[in-house]
Amino acid sequence: MAQSRTRSTLYILVVLGLCIFCYILGSWHRSAIGRGDYIASIITKETECNFPLTLNFETHHAKPIFSNQSLRLFEPCDEKYTDYTPCQDQRRAMSFPRKNMVYRERHCPTEKEKMYCLVPAPKGYEQPFHWPKSRDYVPFVNMPYKNLTVEKAGQNWIHFEGNVFRFPGGGTQFPQGADRYIDRIASVVPIDNGTVRTVLDTGCGVASFGAYLLSRNVLTMSFAPRDSHTAQVQFALERGVPAVIGVLGSMKLPYPSRSFDMAHCSRCLVHWTSSDGMYMMEIDRVLRPGGYWVLSGPPINWKHHDNWWKQTKVDLEAEQRRIEELAELLCWEKISEMAETVIWRKPINLQSCPSRKYGSHIKTCDSTKMDDVWYKEMEVCIAPYPKVEPIQLELFPKRLYAVPPRISTGTVPKLSPDLYSQDNKLWRRHLESYKRVNKFLGTDRYRNVMDMNAGLGGFGAALESDKVWVMNVMPTVADLDTLGVIYERGMIGIYHDWCEAFSTYPRTYDLIHANGIFSLYENRCEAEDILLEMDRILRPEGAVIIRENIDILSKVGNIATGMRWDIKLVDHEDGPHLSEKVMFGVKKYWVGGSRNTKKKKIKTD
Repeated sequence: MAQSRTRSTLYILVVLGLCIFCYILGSWHRSAIGRGDYIASIITKETECNFPLTLNFETHHAKPIFSNQSLRLFEPCDEKYTDYTPCQDQRRAMSFPRKNMVYRERHCPTEKEKMYCLVPAPKGYEQPFHWPKSRDYVPFVNMPYKNLTVEKAGQNWIHFEGNVFRFPGGGTQFPQGADRYIDRIASVVPIDNGTVRTVLDTGCGVASFGAYLLSRNVLTMSFAPRDSHTAQVQFALERGVPAVIGVLGSMKLPYPSRSFDMAHCSRCLVHWTSSDGMYMMEIDRVLRPGGYWVLSGPPINWKHHDNWWKQTKVDLEAEQRRIEELAELLCWEKISEMAETVIWRKPINLQSCPSRKYGSHIKTCDSTKMDDVWYKEMEVCIAPYPKVEPIQLELFPKRLYAVPPRISTGTVPKLSPDLYSQDNKLWRRHLESYKRVNKFLGTDRYRNVMDMNAGLGGFGAALESDKVWVMNVMPTVADLDTLGVIYERGMIGIYHDWCEAFSTYPRTYDLIHANGIFSLYENRCEAEDILLEMDRILRPEGAVIIRENIDILSKVGNIATGMRWDIKLVDHEDGPHLSEKVMFGVKKYWVGGSRNTKKKKIKTD
């Protein structure tokens, strides 16, 4: 009995010892020390002491007061650079050829030409009106340019009234209003039922066409060059309408193939038949199978025009005939001709295009290079159809979360429906955590939003509402190109290399989201180049969200503080011991005329 009692006591002690040992081992394993993350946790604590604990996302329009903290403070640029767009600089542009609009394309400054200063807002700058009021009104002080009110006075583009510009919704081809014009198109094209969701508008002007399509749940990528019509794209973005500076010139458009449900041109001043029809072939490349092309204005209905671009009626008749021939070559079906508007439809598959199926005198483009477009010259070739039969897209908004065809058919490597679903859940979770810090997310405070490294578009999809639109950017150096997936979800986006300036005016985005962008461009360009560009395109009192590893955020935080951003570091949703953190920032309000002449050095102690 005594031996049995002793064995029982020993057994209990052994079990208890093992339990205590396992508990200690588990605690050690879960700790920062056990995961080898001890240094990261120390850095987090030290960094948090350097940043403000609270952020003010409210607008206040306070006078600029530049900090005297021991950092290198970036000085304001001269006031003449208020609307500086580095890669569309007018003086640089004039040194390039006029043929095929080369001089209107992107031409970025060299390293020696780059400006390391903060682009100022104009004096008296005001926060834009909230959507939908912003569609119709823009504060004059934000864009004090009356050129368009004179040049387009008879076309109902824009009027100057008191201290605001008013946009009646007219255009060169629709002076009676965009709504009436869209109604005519919608009588033929299924715009109102969710079939057409993404539209490309060439030569958009102030983008009233895209602005009025928004009320029909249609998202338009509008673009126009920076030309004699001062700041037309800037007006569009100030109104809260998606737009970029761009032109159909010698380079391919920065969008993936088979992206848009509809393409539109209303007197967009493109010589569609020049260069052997190259421009129509580029529209065909970006147009989804079954998509629509709408062409309004001369040479259509040529009998009622003369001296258009110094062309006679005979010239215009020949021009329209050539457009018709090119459309037939592309197998586009003309489905409507109303007054000065013609609508074609691209075939759904190759079986619908027997002439292409059995050969054509125009070569077929290389299928492996259809989305390799960044600084690539346009070609006279016809885009091939995908080898896998296209899958019918869901009507929007179901399309937003349905598995995109490029994933379900295995067109995009390394992606599966399960990974797509997991990504959506992850970004919904991330957004909820963001909202705990910035309560204005999801409200009408932020209208123009950019995701600098969009991935599958999960952030933009989670944020989706009629109050906001997201420019999903696909870095050209990304390991996996998923921009086509984003378009299949019913969102818009663009290719871009963040070592260069973005094709937009200053102060055109309310919120910028950057997930892993600095890691992606490490050893490619400097973090300050990217941050200065973010500052340029961000509105005063606009917000940023940067998701990165702590070592990178430490460097980013120093630069951001030198740019007068108020910043705050927040732990990962899964706890403080993860090295990935989130930095929230707010750009301070300040305007041209402010100076800080002494450069400060970063404090190292």
